Amino acid sequence: MKTTPKDFFLWFGAMAAFYWSIIAFTLLLFNYIDYAFADPLSYLPNPYSSGIPYEMASIVVFFPVYILLFTFIRRDIAHDPSRRDIWVRRWALILTLFIAGVSIAIDLVTLLTLFFSGDALTTAFLLKVLIIFLVAGGVLLHFIADYRNYWDLQRRKKHLVCISVTILMFASIVAGFFIVGTPQQARLMRFDEQKIGDLQGIQSQIVYYWQQKKQLPRSLGDLTDTISGYTAPLDPQDNKPYTYKITQQPYSFELCATFNAEALNSPQGRNIAYPVSGGEGYYKQEDNWQHGSGDVCFSRTIDPELYAPLETIKR
Repeated sequence: MKTTPKDFFLWFGAMAAFYWSIIAFTLLLFNYIDYAFADPLSYLPNPYSSGIPYEMASIVVFFPVYILLFTFIRRDIAHDPSRRDIWVRRWALILTLFIAGVSIAIDLVTLLTLFFSGDALTTAFLLKVLIIFLVAGGVLLHFIADYRNYWDLQRRKKHLVCISVTILMFASIVAGFFIVGTPQQARLMRFDEQKIGDLQGIQSQIVYYWQQKKQLPRSLGDLTDTISGYTAPLDPQDNKPYTYKITQQPYSFELCATFNAEALNSPQGRNIAYPVSGGEGYYKQEDNWQHGSGDVCFSRTIDPELYAPLETIKR
């Protein structure tokens, strides 16, 4: 049976959309596992800053494309059963079987290597192995059945499998809203992260100002420097200045902002200390920027021995 350009591009597009959807689905589940069972040394402040949005979008777009293209393919085969024997169909099915089989083999080798080397088999790793087995095994069984024309004889089962997989794909997206939060929550989290970044920069400038003039600035406006181009940033959410207060001359001050939610701890419940950069000697300590929701003030006291005035340093 001769393969037409329509056959080639239908099969090429369907399989490309299928592979893309399966890879996105697998990586999305991996990201959920990394977030729920995070490594103690990792810090995931915003899960939506990883590949999660891209993977969700890929499933939403490419999985329906796969279903649509395969519907056209099935319709053509129903009208002309000889189209089951075109070379592009055989190659697409066999290639998929090969990829699924290789994935399972590699998965087994990785698992056994870790086992024999004595490495800890963590919950996150075992879950990822299980996902690879289930996804690759499901693809393998599905396309073996397709290659043997099983689904053409069992149309009711074919529709049930199609509906089940579709529900599973989109359930993975909905589940993410419960696991890592909604996109709106992620946006509010990004606002909070930006505020922390702004306060870090302002604090750095305050310390530098103190080193230059041996006194704290009276207001954030005093930090404006037309030569360097620095101006204290505004709150990105309401476009208002951050609150700055001198609590005790000449060393103590407060920086305040309004936050949308409590700062995200690591999954192990550890508080996160954000390293602060800028200014002489600024890597000598880490300031904790952990915060709750609402109005929060961070109290700071400059240590003149750690942050000596610049003229003292020059001597």
